[in-house]
Amino acid sequence: MRFLSNFFLVASAVILVGCAGIEPDLKIQASDGANPWTHLNLYNNPDNFQFAIVSDRTGGHRPGVFADTVEKLNLLKPEFVVSIGDLIEGYTHDEDEISRQWDELDSIVNKLQMPFFYVPGNHDISNAAMARKWQQRLGSSYYHFVYRKVLFLCLNTQDGSSRWIDDKQMQYFHKVLDENSDVRWTLVFMHQPMWFSESSENWQQFESLLEGRPYTVFAGHVHVYIKSIREDQRYYLLSTTGGAGKGEGGQPAGLAECQFDHIAWVTMTDDGPVMANLLLEGILSDQPCPDP
Repeated sequence: MRFLSNFFLVASAVILVGCAGIEPDLKIQASDGANPWTHLNLYNNPDNFQFAIVSDRTGGHRPGVFADTVEKLNLLKPEFVVSIGDLIEGYTHDEDEISRQWDELDSIVNKLQMPFFYVPGNHDISNAAMARKWQQRLGSSYYHFVYRKVLFLCLNTQDGSSRWIDDKQMQYFHKVLDENSDVRWTLVFMHQPMWFSESSENWQQFESLLEGRPYTVFAGHVHVYIKSIREDQRYYLLSTTGGAGKGEGGQPAGLAECQFDHIAWVTMTDDGPVMANLLLEGILSDQPCPDP
C-alpha cells in the first residue's frame, strides 16, 4: 500500500509539471516543497534560434585560421553561418587565379555541416573580372531571406557605385523592406561599414528605409571590434577570422587591443539579438590535450 501511495505522488508531480506549462518532454520528480533547481522554464523556444557570423579572412590572411574556424563551428552547431566578406585575397584580373582562390575557399567552407551565406567584400569583388566570377559561382551579390520572422539583409558594398550602393540595389531593398513590415527584427550584413565613411550620405538614405523598425547592423573591413549606437540601434564592426592581425596595419589608432580572431555568436530573442564574441583560441574540442 505504501508503494502505491509513493508511486501516486511521483506520478502526480510529473503531471503537475506538465500542466504548469513546462517543457512537455521534461520528466522530473518535483516535490511540493523545496527542489534542487531554480525553475523549470527551459530556454528552448525555437524562435530563440542561434547563428554565427564570421568576419574578414583576407587582407593579409594567416593560413589555417579560417579552416580551424570551420572545425570549431561544426562543434558549436549554429543553425547557419553568415559571412561579412573578404573571403579571398582577390585584387587580380587573372581569371584562373580568381578561380583558384575561390576553389581554395570552397574546399574549406564545404566542410561546414550547416548553411553558409556569402556577403562580398572588397577583396572578393574589386574589379569587373571578379564581379563576373562571383556571378558565375554564387549568383546575386545582394539578397535577403526571412527566418522565424527575422529579416536578413545581405548587402553588396562593392557594386561599383561611387555611393557604395547603386540605385538598383537601393530599390531592391526598399521593396524588400516594404514587403516585410511585420517581421520582429531586421538584421543587416555588409562588408564595408558605410556609416563609418566620411561620405555616408548613401548609408543615411538606406538608414531612412529602416526607420520605424528594430534592426541591428553588422560589418567588417576595419579588422577591429567596435560597438556603437546610431538611431538607438546597435551597430557592430567585427574583428577578424583570419585576416591581418595586430601590428599588421589597417587598424584605427589606439584600437589594436580590440583586434582578435573570433566568431560572433548570435542568439535571436524577442528583444533583439544577443551577441557573444567567441575567441577562436578559447573553443576547444572534447580532446584538447594528448592522451596521457
